[in-house]
Amino acid sequence: MGQLKLTGVTKRFGTADVIRPTDLTINEGEFAVFVGPSGCGKSTMLRMIAGLEEVTSGTIEIDGQVVNDLAPVKRGISMVFQSYALYPHMTVFENIAFPLRVARMSQARVEELVHKAADVLQLRDRLDHRPGALSGGQRQRVAIGRAIVREPQIFLFDEPLSNLDAALRAEMRVELSRLHGKLKNTMIYVTHDQVEAMTMADKIVVLRAGRIEQVGSPLELFHKPRNQFVAGFIGNPNMNFLPVTCVACGPEGVAVTLPASERTMTVPVPPGSIRAGDALVLGLRPDDMALGQGPAQISFIPEVIERLGNQSVIYGATPDGTSLCMVADGAANIRSGQTVAVSFEPSKVHLFDQEGNALERQVDLEVLAALS
Repeated sequence: MGQLKLTGVTKRFGTADVIRPTDLTINEGEFAVFVGPSGCGKSTMLRMIAGLEEVTSGTIEIDGQVVNDLAPVKRGISMVFQSYALYPHMTVFENIAFPLRVARMSQARVEELVHKAADVLQLRDRLDHRPGALSGGQRQRVAIGRAIVREPQIFLFDEPLSNLDAALRAEMRVELSRLHGKLKNTMIYVTHDQVEAMTMADKIVVLRAGRIEQVGSPLELFHKPRNQFVAGFIGNPNMNFLPVTCVACGPEGVAVTLPASERTMTVPVPPGSIRAGDALVLGLRPDDMALGQGPAQISFIPEVIERLGNQSVIYGATPDGTSLCMVADGAANIRSGQTVAVSFEPSKVHLFDQEGNALERQVDLEVLAALS
C-alpha cells in the first residue's frame, strides 16, 4: 500500500500563499519527484505530507485515510533529510536501529531488520563503524537505512543528495533507483535538480510559485511540455527560446519567420486561435540542432565552446543578439566568433503563444509510455 492523494491542499504563512489549491494523486509504488526552482513550495508540500507542517486547508489521504490530524509517526511514512542527522557516537548498526529502539522492539527483531536493510544498502561490513569513518555516500545510505527499517508505506526524500559531490550524486541516483526497484514502495523525492528528476522518476511534478505547472512522466514533460516554463526547466542544456512572428496558418501547421532571416518555416502544429501577425516564441532544444544546412536554418555566432569529449556544448547568439545554445559532435570544427549555419527539423520545434502556453505537438504518447 502507499497511495497518496491531495485534495485542495493549501498552505499560508500570514498573508503569503506558499501552496495554492493543489490536487494530486501518487499511486502505490510510484517514484514521484517534486521539482522546481528554489522557493516554489516543493519542500513545504513534502513537510505537509510528513505532518511536519499543518495544512491550511484541504485534505491529505494515505491509502484512503485522511491524515491531516495524525502525528508524523502514525502516518506510515519515513523521511530522509538533506542533512544525514546521524548520531556521531553511535555505530552504523545503532544509528539504523534507533527508531526500532524507540518503538521498543525485541533485540532479535531489531537485528533482523537492521541486517536486512544493511544487505539492501551494501552496509553489512560497515555496521561496527561510526559515521566519522564513512564516506558521504555511505552516511547517506545509513540515513536511508534508518528510514527503511521502519517499513513505511511511503518514503519521503528532501534533497538527500545536495551535500554530495558530483560523482557521488550520480552514484547515489543509481542506488536510489535500485532501492526503489527492490522495495517497490511509494517514494516522493524533492529536488531542484531536473537531472535527478529525469533519471529517477516515474512521475514528475513541476512546481512554480506554489502551483503545479504539469504532472507527467519524464519523457512526456520533455516532449510535450504544457508551457514555456516547463519546457525551459526540463532538459539539459535548457531549451532555446526565439521570438518569431506567425505569417500564415493552415492545415499543414503554423508558418513563422525565422530570427534574423527572411526565411519562413512551417511548424506542423494545429494553429488553434493563432492568427497571422501574432507574436510567438519558438522553442528549440540544443540537441535538435546540427551544423550545416537543412530543412530550416538560422545563422549562429559561437562565443563559448565547452568541449566535453564526445560532444561540444556551444553557447552564442544569432546575428540579432538572441542567445542560443547547441550541442554538437565533440570533434566539430567550430571556432568562437565564426558565423555558421545551424539547421533543425520543423517537426522537432515547439511553439508557445504570448501567454507562454504550448501549441499542441504531434507526439506518440504510447511510444513514450512504453519507453517510460
